[in-house]
Amino acid sequence: MGWESWVVESRPVIPEGMPVLVDDERRFADDAGARSTVAVNRWLRELPSSGCPAPRSWRYYAQALRSWMEFLGDHGVCVFDVRERLKSALGAYAEHRSCGPVEARFEATTWNQHMSILGSFYRWALAEGHARAEPFTYRAATVMFADQRAARQVNQAVRRAPKPHVTIRYLEGDFTALFLKALRGLRPDGTEDGDYRGRELVRNAAVGHLAVATGLRLQEFSHLLVHEIPPLPPRPTGLPVPFPVPAGVTKGGKPRTTWISYEALAEVWRYVELERAAAAEGSLWRPPARVGEPLMVAEADARGGRVNGVRLRWDALRPRERVRLVAADGGSCVLALRGGGGPFTAWPTVFARASQRIQRRFEARFPRVHPHRLRHTFAMHTLERLVAGYYQQAAGMAASTDADAALVLYVSKSDPLMVLRDLLGHSSVLTTECYLRRLDMTRVYRDAYERAGLEHGLIGDAEREAAEEFDDAVER
Repeated sequence: MGWESWVVESRPVIPEGMPVLVDDERRFADDAGARSTVAVNRWLRELPSSGCPAPRSWRYYAQALRSWMEFLGDHGVCVFDVRERLKSALGAYAEHRSCGPVEARFEATTWNQHMSILGSFYRWALAEGHARAEPFTYRAATVMFADQRAARQVNQAVRRAPKPHVTIRYLEGDFTALFLKALRGLRPDGTEDGDYRGRELVRNAAVGHLAVATGLRLQEFSHLLVHEIPPLPPRPTGLPVPFPVPAGVTKGGKPRTTWISYEALAEVWRYVELERAAAAEGSLWRPPARVGEPLMVAEADARGGRVNGVRLRWDALRPRERVRLVAADGGSCVLALRGGGGPFTAWPTVFARASQRIQRRFEARFPRVHPHRLRHTFAMHTLERLVAGYYQQAAGMAASTDADAALVLYVSKSDPLMVLRDLLGHSSVLTTECYLRRLDMTRVYRDAYERAGLEHGLIGDAEREAAEEFDDAVER
């Protein structure tokens, strides 16, 4: 049932998919005035215009606030109480989430996410006049990269968490190859796995390789249209191929251009021209009623097409509209198709099953692979290639000229983090640096520096000089 069944005069200004919190009495006001849920729902409705456009994030934010409000209600504290009572409640809440019943405990990372959400809500509530105080205390901190500096406040309620890079958050080169082989139904040695009876192996391998080679988010690669895949260069090349990412599927609606290897793009086109064409040919697929009315496409090209008779650009279409597109020749316009020609988007399940099969049969250390782990993998592999080339140039200049030439290169505009920032779609290089530090960026720079120095005879001299310094220290 839609909003038409509500007792209202016009369509409510509530974004589609926006959660609404209602208290136990199912009332938004009483004799004392509006209840706190009114302010909470107002904050939730403003999330799309305050930097949080993803419906999945809206639900997570609402759940975090609901948990906090339920805890406060159980202890007789109001959401907008005085500071002393809020701080006491926060202390009790922290103890509950760290040492309380097992089912109520939070890991440090989950707790910190909830504190970030609550902090954002209370700052908004103070600015809007709903709250008199907040339960948090902050300290000042500065984030720096090169000549960029950003001041920020750190919530003192956060818990210390282990360094994120101590766990496997991306796939090393050998694990990446192992994962892609598993998606193709192959064993680690590249031979066919006769004990595996998987389906749609060509499709799964092509999209998995696409995700690793481009760094696209789940929403971005699972809702790509076949018309948006860039053409394959006429001959193999070692250079990356530009890969435009349409604004309609990106986080925050910001278009960007990443890149893809020739091999990965060729694999996608083999799937498009053979298995995908077979799945789409003569398909009578239509989107189910719960998704919406079909959007019939005609005169499609790389930029757009005629959708229900109106000419539209592909980058204007959001994911919920893309899964309703029906091609003129049959089947969905989304890149990955099911057997009957409908769109396939269940990639978390496909990747999880492939990684579990590897772990069970071939490599016990292999981690569970989710789509965002492939984005991390792209970031680290790309950074390794960028930094390796960067230090190779610096080392070559230092060996053939002097150290000043290497310094000039180091401060040039070709900084690897700047390049990776644009490929990942980050708004600031500070975001890229923070993102990579969670993946042990220091190791990448150290390894590339050492390899380049050894190849050009620079590291050996430095190590020898350092050893002599320590010998001198011992003699004294």
